[in-house]
Amino acid sequence: MALFNRKSNDTATTATTATAATATAVDPALAALTGDYTIDPAHSSIGFTVRHAMVTNVRGSFGEHEGSLRLDGSNPAGSTASIDVRIASVDTGIADRDGHLVSGDFFDAEKFPLMTFRSTSAEQLGGDKYRVTGDLTIKDVTRPLAIDLEFNGSATDVYGNERVGFEGGTEILRSDWGLTWNAALETGGVMVSDKVKLNFDISAIKAAAPQA
Repeated sequence: MALFNRKSNDTATTATTATAATATAVDPALAALTGDYTIDPAHSSIGFTVRHAMVTNVRGSFGEHEGSLRLDGSNPAGSTASIDVRIASVDTGIADRDGHLVSGDFFDAEKFPLMTFRSTSAEQLGGDKYRVTGDLTIKDVTRPLAIDLEFNGSATDVYGNERVGFEGGTEILRSDWGLTWNAALETGGVMVSDKVKLNFDISAIKAAAPQA
């Protein structure tokens, strides 16, 4: 199901034909998804993978995050996303390493408690695959970021909540956001790679329609 963009192959020869083609191009199931959604942190994850000591990977996640989506089934390219991640909630499974990450060597969480993403555009890549582009802010640096996502579908859960799901990821160079700490290894190379893989598994709940 196309979520952010749906194209028609019909060639409109008149304004009336164009209007009709646009109307028929809107999937009713897609249009029904239109609305505001709140990301459910209990059923979502925002994580990362980074190469450590040149030979292995360290995986971590941020346990505290919140965000919202605006899905527009009639004009999917107008859909938006906003996410706030609390840096102090980082968890790599080792307390000392987590403490180093939130220190001034890396995120400086006391001074910059949040990492944020604000979308600026969305596009369909094909099928249920999409690319959401926006501004990622870490510490005091804001840079554009594109995230590739797959739409996993929609469903009504056992509590009657309407949900949508997405998963995907992207790669960044942490140095682009001022995260430059490192240590040289005696055998060559460095302790932490510059490249970081970000991954997202998002479940969001649709807001109830306002009462008339």
